[in-house]
Amino acid sequence: MANMSLNKVKMPEQEPNTRNKNFLEVALGYTEEMAREEATRCLNCKNRPCVSGCPVNVKIPDFIALVAEGKFEEAYDKIRETNSLPAICGRVCPQESQCESLCVRGKKGESVGIGRLERYVADWFMANGKPKVDRPAKVNKKVAVVGSGPAGLTCAGDLAKLGYDVTIFEAFHVPGGVLMYGIPEFRLPKTLVQKEIENVKALGVEIKTNMVIGKVLSLDELMEEGYEAVFVGSGAGLPSFLGIPGENLNGVYSANEFLTRVNLMKAYKFPEYDTPIKVGKNVAVVGGGNVAMDAARSAKRLGAENVYIIYRRSEAELPARLEEVHHAKEEGIIFKLLNNPKQIIGTEDGWVKGIECLEMELGEPDSSGRRRPVPKEGSEHVIDVETVIIAIGQTPNPLIKSTTPGLATQKWGGIIVEEETGATSKKGVYAGGDAVTGAATVILAMGAGKKAAKAIDQYLKSKKD
Repeated sequence: MANMSLNKVKMPEQEPNTRNKNFLEVALGYTEEMAREEATRCLNCKNRPCVSGCPVNVKIPDFIALVAEGKFEEAYDKIRETNSLPAICGRVCPQESQCESLCVRGKKGESVGIGRLERYVADWFMANGKPKVDRPAKVNKKVAVVGSGPAGLTCAGDLAKLGYDVTIFEAFHVPGGVLMYGIPEFRLPKTLVQKEIENVKALGVEIKTNMVIGKVLSLDELMEEGYEAVFVGSGAGLPSFLGIPGENLNGVYSANEFLTRVNLMKAYKFPEYDTPIKVGKNVAVVGGGNVAMDAARSAKRLGAENVYIIYRRSEAELPARLEEVHHAKEEGIIFKLLNNPKQIIGTEDGWVKGIECLEMELGEPDSSGRRRPVPKEGSEHVIDVETVIIAIGQTPNPLIKSTTPGLATQKWGGIIVEEETGATSKKGVYAGGDAVTGAATVILAMGAGKKAAKAIDQYLKSKKD
């Protein structure tokens, strides 16, 4: 019988004033009893609107029904039919704006906790299940994948399941892309990411690290080495800046550098890991997205007393997930909304000592549909800080564009692709994820990788040897 409670089963979490001093996972996960109880809230709708909201088309009602019956291994297999990274998606997907936003239960009360159940199933399998490797017959065609982030891993996994010989080329020394360098440990444990990557490797995918495509090899050289198709999932690693005075001062970080130092290079474990990072007592993070929340919450955990989110619009326009904003507030992050930086102020010896801001008010909507922030005259004020982190977005690194003749890109750097296939202007080259769209979500990148894998399969099957 369906559980008609209007509310999700609550997910246990660390207490805010405990977790803001450590890098352990904030959400503690469901117990078996909690998972089965939440699963019974699903009505198993005939039209399955939740599935249409999932970029990788997980068969959501099917796996949830199996959870309700306690068949967790079967539930895991069902998810893995279309999703290669369930433990990751269960933690970082914006379910509230995708599958859960279409859940019928959400019309009167809260939607079913789809993400929480996906996480439970994946974690259960990692603890109890035995990986099944059912490799298909080899197709004897080689495909190169540039980047081992969510788009690349998904594309590689799907192609390997179809029998292709797939090699991933990763620029960093550790695979995982943004999953390793961008998302903090307290939201996404890195041991878990590596376990998911091992599952992809078990399909026969080879991963070569320290391979900066565009430097070590070009896309054309990959083709010359016998790769008959290439998927570019190199992400958006080039940080954007404000263009205001003082951005070159010591103590100013891009969010990319700050989070890479903290996460991939394990600055949070200094001096166990030899990656120091200066935070100081007062930190300003400029931006309002998920990356800004990650940077602010990391700075707090690194010992900062006051961490400010400076965002030029109001709370209603914050692009970050509601859950991340909620957690940040609980952890003591101070929100300076309707504020816009004018300049970063430095000491005589070149270090940050403050950030000057203007108060803003919202005017008419701009081209994005959001109300344009307008400065209030005479509202300049200084916030005393020793560190400033700029988290206003990233764009694709221009390296591949500059070394690939015939590859069409947007003015801002994104690779131009056919929407339905991910095909670029260069024959045999496909692209997806942040390299195409600019910084977006993990699950959208996975959806793009899945779509491109299907198109590459069709392309190679139609290609004459």
